[in-house]
Amino acid sequence: MAGYTPSSAYQIHDFLNAGHSCYTPCLSTPGYSMTDAPKFRSEFLRTVAARGQYYAATEPEALDALFCKERVTAYIGFDCTAPSLHVGSLVQIMTLRRLQQAGHRPIVLMGGGTTKVGDPSGKDETRQILSAERIEANKQSILKSFERFLTFGNGASDAIMVDNAEWLDKLEYIAFLRDIGRHFSINRMLTMDSVKLRLERDQPLSFLEFNYMILQSYDFVELYRRFGCRLQCGGSDQWGNIVSGTDLGRRVENAELFGLTSPLLTTASGAKMGKTAAGAVWLNADMCSPYDYWQYWRNTEDADVGRFLHLFTELPEADIARLEALKGAELNDAKKVLATEAAALAHGREAAQQAAETARRTFEEGAIDEGLPTVEIARGELEGMTVTALVQRSGLTASASEARRHIEGGGLRVNDTVIKDVKAKVGAADVTVNGIIKLSVGKKKHILVKPV
Repeated sequence: MAGYTPSSAYQIHDFLNAGHSCYTPCLSTPGYSMTDAPKFRSEFLRTVAARGQYYAATEPEALDALFCKERVTAYIGFDCTAPSLHVGSLVQIMTLRRLQQAGHRPIVLMGGGTTKVGDPSGKDETRQILSAERIEANKQSILKSFERFLTFGNGASDAIMVDNAEWLDKLEYIAFLRDIGRHFSINRMLTMDSVKLRLERDQPLSFLEFNYMILQSYDFVELYRRFGCRLQCGGSDQWGNIVSGTDLGRRVENAELFGLTSPLLTTASGAKMGKTAAGAVWLNADMCSPYDYWQYWRNTEDADVGRFLHLFTELPEADIARLEALKGAELNDAKKVLATEAAALAHGREAAQQAAETARRTFEEGAIDEGLPTVEIARGELEGMTVTALVQRSGLTASASEARRHIEGGGLRVNDTVIKDVKAKVGAADVTVNGIIKLSVGKKKHILVKPV
């Protein structure tokens, strides 16, 4: 375990005492070398290690042997807290995709049940309680994200989607406490980061959230019973919950279950993946257009290009090595390849190429390209609206005050004309012959407003 500081010494002690021999962490951070990853024999583990998706595993040698011996069923859980997943979930989605490509069977576990509780991991406050109707609507919307990345069906390695509400909603409280709850130590649960950090900061942690770990552990056991699932994957912040699940499986089913985690990614500058000044970068096209998605990856920091090419594309290693070796202005070509390949996975090759062409015309030819994201606003509402209000309404900035700051800095344009007056208004004269108004913030953010 050299070079790794665990979140809790107690977690390691408890993990080893549970009958596990070891775990091997591997960091994927700026400066991390892929050659530092463990040497695996199985195709799947070799791939995730080479691509920078490997962080830690329970009994990695035994897990590697299992992958070499048989088709493995593995799962990752996704709660239904929003109508779409965002880029922050993409490492996990790519893990399932690479699992399927290696001939194994992925399970996408939708948290129709656990969303009613709320995962406290990485959160400073209690999650908003959602209605059953909202959770179901979010779940149905999230399905769109996965259909691009996984093949679902009845084949041996086809992905399946399961909702943990199928069993969690039917649990009888007293029976569950007696049969499952007795295997969990409050002393141990209090050492988990998701609990400990809340308590140390004197932040509220509801009894409802405190039970999340038990429910996630029970999910693993239930998936083992129903589908023979042997592996749970997740982000490194889920390590405690995953290990609790492997331990519960050993206690109640005498099953050898495994855990595999990937790194929690930040950009080279320390920013959280999937977040921008304007908000989350969603995977669903109706919440983030293919063009905006392409632009997110095109704006990748220089130091992240090689790492993101490994994580979020399927380009051969030789091509990635060539692209990440580019320097200076040529590195922009690598960013365009990253953007197109990442967008092709999420939205399809045609939409990705169209987004790339729209960007080329906009930035290299200065054209008002109709492929840019478009917002429709009623003509009566648009007439006389301030530019700051319009920019905010279009979603180009998060607030009117942000729009004013861009005006004061000379970075906001209407139809490529710099706006200098924070009180400036738009009107019929601003509508181009194409029937649109082009708004721009800085050099890279553009949107079209279409009066209707």
